[in-house]
Amino acid sequence: DGAGRWSMQMMFDMFSNLNERADVEASVLSGGEQQMLTMCRTLMGDPDFVMIDEPTEGLSPQMVQKVADVLKEIADRGISTLLVEQKLSIAMDIAHRVYVMGHGQVVFEGTPAELKEREDVRKEWLEV
Repeated sequence: DGAGRWSMQMMFDMFSNLNERADVEASVLSGGEQQMLTMCRTLMGDPDFVMIDEPTEGLSPQMVQKVADVLKEIADRGISTLLVEQKLSIAMDIAHRVYVMGHGQVVFEGTPAELKEREDVRKEWLEV
């Protein structure tokens, strides 16, 4: 039938504040709202794979949680995702594979469970 996995109504359900601001030009939306709009536009294209770079950067804690929920929904719908994210808790919650980079090199590759066991990697590359 040509229908994708996502609809405009689903987008408005996930991002209710975009529904409230549907008459506002994208250029005057807040940074968080623009991030949401970008995710909506991407999903409406019904992709099988998405690359997302720092989707929570500069967002309020409430908006970070909303983005995390959407990332989980994307994964639950079988869409492969390459996520670059500094908030480890979000990445660990949705990832099947984790790659840690340091100085332009992959310094760890494995599952979230394996990374949890590697205190040396976490201390050297992830904790402040």
